Amino acid sequence: MFKKMFRNYDYSIIIALVLLCSIGLVMVYSASVITAVSRYDFAPDHFYQRQKLSLIIGALVFFVTMIVPYQLYARFIKGILALVVVGLFLVSLFGHVSNNAASWLRFGGLSIQPSEFVKLAIVLYLAMVLEKRQPYLNDFKRAFTGPVLIVIFLTGLIAVQPDFGTAMIVLGIAAAVLLCSGINKYTFRKFLALGVGCILVILPVAWMTGYISPTRIARVTTMLDPFKDASGEGFQLVNAYIAMGSGGFFGAGLGQSVQKYGYLPESHTDAIIAIIAEELGFVGVATVLFLLAFIIIKTLLLAKKCQDVYGSLICIGIATTIGIQAFFNLGGITGVIPLTGVPLPFVSYGGTSILLLLASMGIVVNISMFTNYRSKKAQGEESPLRAVDSKEESSF
Repeated sequence: MFKKMFRNYDYSIIIALVLLCSIGLVMVYSASVITAVSRYDFAPDHFYQRQKLSLIIGALVFFVTMIVPYQLYARFIKGILALVVVGLFLVSLFGHVSNNAASWLRFGGLSIQPSEFVKLAIVLYLAMVLEKRQPYLNDFKRAFTGPVLIVIFLTGLIAVQPDFGTAMIVLGIAAAVLLCSGINKYTFRKFLALGVGCILVILPVAWMTGYISPTRIARVTTMLDPFKDASGEGFQLVNAYIAMGSGGFFGAGLGQSVQKYGYLPESHTDAIIAIIAEELGFVGVATVLFLLAFIIIKTLLLAKKCQDVYGSLICIGIATTIGIQAFFNLGGITGVIPLTGVPLPFVSYGGTSILLLLASMGIVVNISMFTNYRSKKAQGEESPLRAVDSKEESSF
């Protein structure tokens, strides 16, 4: 049975993931070597070894989620949400402060960012709820009151850390899944009015409570003119521009970056695309962007092809997660939007991010297997998954 199962996976997604994670691992080493030497007693491979370990664990998790039928997650979504909420509350009580946000839980040498788990949890939850509510989906109050309140609650817990970037990503993911669930134009207008109303309420409250601080305002003004304070608030953005501008078409060569010698902060996390541009040039950046776009587009095409609402909405949510996170990272480092500290998916250094992204893509590959199998079954081929694809499956 397993042999027949493996024939139905979409291996093009797996190949793209392997290539992208491999490029990320190499570039994490190159971008972090100077920082690692200065911080960790001349251990140039400190970040590389941690990233490699994260990728190994992530690969194991990917394999598990690739095998486990995606329909099973609907049974455990309440427990998943409960664990996520507990994690966010623990962060508020015992969180480790990094980059002005208490977003991390530390256990010895291990760091976990619970807000990353919210991204996948909210996708699985909304997909399950919206599939069940298809018969009355355009009854706004009945269908969406509960999901909207849960999204606001989780986003609020993230925002108070404060981690505005992740909170915006979660809201974007939720909006994409809700708007793609099959609502009509009248329900869409109600969501639009709700969104505008929330903004009109949140902005004054954030201003009066000091959440919109001078530091956050400076990020916006710096985005508009980073050279006005090139040695202060605009330091990272200006040096990112220098790195990207000096790379040319083929780059200076792997390991030959100048900006990573203390000129570009967070060169292995937020600003890794600038180091890729400097060392590998336009070709390197184009390769990374192509692989990211390929994964996102293939996942969205799978959502269109998927025969059940639950699987389709999961694919939409995961594709949105990767797309928004990539936009926030690339937009921040190019000055299109303010810097948010969001890592580049599959490429930047970050164990929790890599783990959750690979777990998410394992679910996508599992959905591709079921979708391909059902397509072949419809054409009259023998079923390799009769035990799973049965009446019991349709009850989720």
